[in-house]
Amino acid sequence: MAFPAQCDLAMPASIPKSGERVMGILDTLGEVVGAVAAVEAAEKLDPNAGLLTKGVAAIAGFKGAGALESTLAKKEGDADTNEAESQEPDSQA
Repeated sequence: MAFPAQCDLAMPASIPKSGERVMGILDTLGEVVGAVAAVEAAEKLDPNAGLLTKGVAAIAGFKGAGALESTLAKKEGDADTNEAESQEPDSQA
């Protein structure tokens, strides 16, 4: 039996690195927590909430948490960019 290195097979470029995998898991965990929180909130508002109501709340919480995370990441990136620009010396002074 030949190993992939002996067969000149390259690893696919789509395999994420370990740091990317951890961030992906944390992103998914955040979305799941958002879904659970939304279902709990729906049950607090309507103790007799049906399955459809809970399902819609779960989907909204999942999507909302994902959107919130991406918005926060974008703002963090913008803040880093602004901070880097403000630290650059003024060449025209």
